[in-house]
Amino acid sequence: MKIWKLLALVAVICVGVTALTSSAGLAAGQGKTKGVTLVWWHNANQGAGLQLWKNVASEFQKKHPGVTVKVVPFQNEALKTKIPISLQSSSPPDVFQEWGGGQLVDQVKAHKVANLTKYVKSWIKNIGGSAAGWQVNGQQYGIPYNVGVVGFWYNKDLFAKAGISSPPTTWPDFLSDVAKLKTAGIAPIAIGGKDKWPDAFYWDYLAVKLCSKTVIQQSAVSYNFTNPCWLQAGNYVQQLLDAKPFNEGFLATPAQQGATSSAGLVANGKAAMELQGHWNPGVMQPLTPDNKIPAFLGWFPFPNVPGSKALPGSLLGGGDGFACSIKAPEPTCAQFLAYIDSMSVQRRIGSTNFGLPVLKGSESSVKDPNLKAVLASRSSSPFVQLYLDIAYSAAIGQALDDAVANEFAGQATPQQVLTQITDAAKQK
Repeated sequence: MKIWKLLALVAVICVGVTALTSSAGLAAGQGKTKGVTLVWWHNANQGAGLQLWKNVASEFQKKHPGVTVKVVPFQNEALKTKIPISLQSSSPPDVFQEWGGGQLVDQVKAHKVANLTKYVKSWIKNIGGSAAGWQVNGQQYGIPYNVGVVGFWYNKDLFAKAGISSPPTTWPDFLSDVAKLKTAGIAPIAIGGKDKWPDAFYWDYLAVKLCSKTVIQQSAVSYNFTNPCWLQAGNYVQQLLDAKPFNEGFLATPAQQGATSSAGLVANGKAAMELQGHWNPGVMQPLTPDNKIPAFLGWFPFPNVPGSKALPGSLLGGGDGFACSIKAPEPTCAQFLAYIDSMSVQRRIGSTNFGLPVLKGSESSVKDPNLKAVLASRSSSPFVQLYLDIAYSAAIGQALDDAVANEFAGQATPQQVLTQITDAAKQK
């Protein structure tokens, strides 16, 4: 079984990158390709991301006469459900959203994704360590286009109304600010508990802030959760839950769908903050009446826990990428992924607030001050851990999400959360 484990680097999002050569052979495309269709599933179903991917498909078709790219956008939660089902079918999509980590290991083991190594070896080194999260045993099975970190998106005006002059940097300060917001009659935190994974961000992050780097990294290989820091993570989650910081009805609130989602609540001034990824401004924008990112929006990293064994400044993050199914036409599929990581597309990913590009030289395209802050935090962090429900196998990741959701619902203790995760690991 060990041969299916990711290299140690996969548990960490490596953020150093180097320049991608212009018009790489696979990206440029030479000659004509006859009668090739790429069915492309992605999760950019609204706003700037949806338009960008439409443009990318059209541009690629023009550069590769005879190729048709059929763009099929999905809502994120629906896509996560459909991908594993479709990969088991006789007609999977050719290109599909891929988040790397343990889930990719499972897909490789099941022979559902194409090995892209021979097609991308001439240029993949040019996106540096960001490629590692989409490798299995040193082979490239997916290509990232966007890598960032999770943090708190907050309403500066509501913080000021509650008498908070600057964002908290430690866990005790964070809990103190939650109390100040409640005293001011403001819902401190919005969360999309209906989707479960936003709950898991808190457990994951507190583990990253409590456990040593070694313990965190080894957990993705050994699935050993005996270190006391894992139980501590659940205890700190319970401490937050006891403070009752979340929006009313948070267990039934979706994360991203509509103005009453957790993203919509923050975007429309109904809650003070939300723990979410670097994609959140792009999610919020179409949920506001004027279709603009709120002027009051700010960002700060998850607070450190004093006295822990974690490296101060350690962050939780991950990225988005694409993979080719085992039935995808080669090398056309690899050429398409190369185009997505070309300078032209990477710069537009940054300039439209769609994400944080992985290509060195494209960072200057990020103009939004909050995303620039995320980018700076990503670049300066001593350790960025991949989301645990992605770093682990699909079964263990799902067990983690379910267990933490149970704690948020008041149906599991911190010890029961850990037991559920450990039991799932024993089945591996």
